[in-house]
Amino acid sequence: MAFARKRLRPFHAEPPITPSLATATHGQILRTLIFVASALLVLAGFLHSTARAQGAPRGAAAESGFGTFVSGLWPEAQSRGVSRQLFDQIFSGMTPDMSLLKHSSKQAEFVKPVWSYLSGAVTASRISQGQDMAKRFGQVLTDVERRYGVDRYVVLAIWGMETSYGQMTGGKNVVRSLATLAYGSERRDFFRNELLIALTILQQGHIGYGQMNGSWAGAMGQTQFMPSSFMKYAVDYDGDGHKNIWTSIPDAIASTANYLAGYGWRRGETWGYEVVIPSGFDFSAHEPQTGRSFPQWAGLGVRRADGEAMPSGGEASLFLPAGARGPAFLITPNFRVIKSYNNSQAYALGVAILSDRIAGAGSLAAKWPTGDKPLTTAQAMEMQRHLNRLGLDAGKVDGKIGEQVQTAIRAFQKRRGLTPDGYATVSLLEQMRSHR
Repeated sequence: MAFARKRLRPFHAEPPITPSLATATHGQILRTLIFVASALLVLAGFLHSTARAQGAPRGAAAESGFGTFVSGLWPEAQSRGVSRQLFDQIFSGMTPDMSLLKHSSKQAEFVKPVWSYLSGAVTASRISQGQDMAKRFGQVLTDVERRYGVDRYVVLAIWGMETSYGQMTGGKNVVRSLATLAYGSERRDFFRNELLIALTILQQGHIGYGQMNGSWAGAMGQTQFMPSSFMKYAVDYDGDGHKNIWTSIPDAIASTANYLAGYGWRRGETWGYEVVIPSGFDFSAHEPQTGRSFPQWAGLGVRRADGEAMPSGGEASLFLPAGARGPAFLITPNFRVIKSYNNSQAYALGVAILSDRIAGAGSLAAKWPTGDKPLTTAQAMEMQRHLNRLGLDAGKVDGKIGEQVQTAIRAFQKRRGLTPDGYATVSLLEQMRSHR
């Protein structure tokens, strides 16, 4: 880019004196034409490099490249049983929606403080609607719960979290979204496979092209299945010959339960409980990956916040989403099954709490440390770099504080003699800046 500017600067600042055609010699005309052509080539190179720096093809270049992408897609679609007629009907005249490429870095469950995310996820309206849906579809939920062993209230909570019980299923055409992301996003291979599966779903006749709407990322229907999840777990509960998660609520409910069962949901067990930690508790002895039986936790002085007794069976690990000063939870393996639906701790906790509230439980007993200033994305990335510099593997520097980063934070806190709760704060970042 610097080279292009250097070449362009004389062209703009000191244009040559161009002779008129009436008086110019052939040599002068030729030199002028060569100069103009060279300048245009430099300008084209500059614009091309600028577009590449911005991360995606644009305008006519994007549409031309997209056409080549679609042409290259056909052989693989054909190998999966997609007809030429359907393929041409779908892609005739389609253009990419390049505005989709900006969304992936703004998912609320990754960029908001957990309490802010939960305040928008577990609302009075969503709780009330969930309770209404529990009554309206009581027989379906009873049958599905018996068949798959998954807590009906967790299924309802996922439905509520994903689309507000079908009210916000997404207005994007799934095929166009997936085609755009397969063409221009960083995760091209992932979205290409999802696109090909979506074409297979259409070929099988479960839904029409015009009705296959969903989110910007290609998640579909009442409970937002990606096409690959649809192929593995979608269920024709109502027996009409179609796995219709878009307009058949029974199909969507059963498909969601089948998904959770497929990921290892433990029949008869809960997701976990809010708990109260005793004073003087040794956090360093309890990594999140360390599971203990509920009676063992009770023996350590941990008690349920609702005052009820701990279960006599099952195991759980300690979860501190906002550090030692915020609410604490004992989470079972079923919590991780919920997290498989959306790889975010905040999302899984939102589903868990919403499910309890729909079932009639009260709000959390502990308060969130809302006075803590959350890290910005830039600060989170800086923290990851510091942790990696210190030999504490924080993984890819992406500004997302997930489990791997929290493990690295706990290791740093232990080095410094701090409470190892894995909680990322501005004050902790300041300590990392000065630590060598």
